[in-house]
Amino acid sequence: MTLLSAPVDTVPMGRLRISDLPRLARRHPLVFVGGGILALLIILALAAPLYAGDPLTMDPFKRLQPPSAEMWFGSDNLGRDVLARTVFGARISLIVGLSAAAATALGGVLIGVLAGYNRGFDNVAMRVMDGLMSIPTILLAIALISLTGPGIGILIIAIVIPQLPSVSRLVRSVVLAVRERPYVEAALCGGARLPKVLWRHIMPSTIPPLMVQGAIVCADAILTEAALSFLGVGVPPEIPSWGNMIASSRLYLAIAPMTIFAPGICLAVTVLAVNLLGDGLRDLFDPRSKRRR
Repeated sequence: MTLLSAPVDTVPMGRLRISDLPRLARRHPLVFVGGGILALLIILALAAPLYAGDPLTMDPFKRLQPPSAEMWFGSDNLGRDVLARTVFGARISLIVGLSAAAATALGGVLIGVLAGYNRGFDNVAMRVMDGLMSIPTILLAIALISLTGPGIGILIIAIVIPQLPSVSRLVRSVVLAVRERPYVEAALCGGARLPKVLWRHIMPSTIPPLMVQGAIVCADAILTEAALSFLGVGVPPEIPSWGNMIASSRLYLAIAPMTIFAPGICLAVTVLAVNLLGDGLRDLFDPRSKRRR
């Protein structure tokens, strides 16, 4: 079956037309639902200074205020606007999640491709990956932050290191399978250079599974950042984060429930959107998985 006659499920995204989008949305609603929610969260986070107010100003006279026209979600125990802190906290979660997913995908592709084509490097790299898989993310983050101090950069590094083995192994398995395909062997026999073969014939095959795995890493990174911030070893306390918002307000749940419900619900919705997007991408790139259900 040629690409021109293939169903929209299997047509590469670059070949899709605008007229195909309604049909694609009906067949894969999870991609559009998850992607739409995630896009809305990103827009709200980027536009936060235009409508959310100041997340840092403290006013002891307004501490633990209920929701009102002035403060839609009320105020926390230091008199700070919960809505402003929740919206600005979305920036931290999205930056950590998207950056960790991108860094993990980039490192996984580099290691996986080299391991799939170089047996010597494969033996060394996979043993290193086995060692990294044994390191708990939270313990690694605590160790790194205790040495360097809290910060977003060191937090992303602590999340990426334990996630790298799964992505690199995934890419390696794809490379090992694709390198035996007839069209790859034909390209090499025809005199094509190995870097060109990797770029044109092998790398495109790694993109679909990488997108699905990247969504999983993103959701896991958002949850990990929230857990570390809750424990006090994530972002600095002065930076609003959903994790440290929940941690600082847990004693005031009965008095001001919105101080916990607002960041908690946003955290759940964000992770749900990323997971829906990942499930939708899996069905999109592997239509058989949807038919098996």
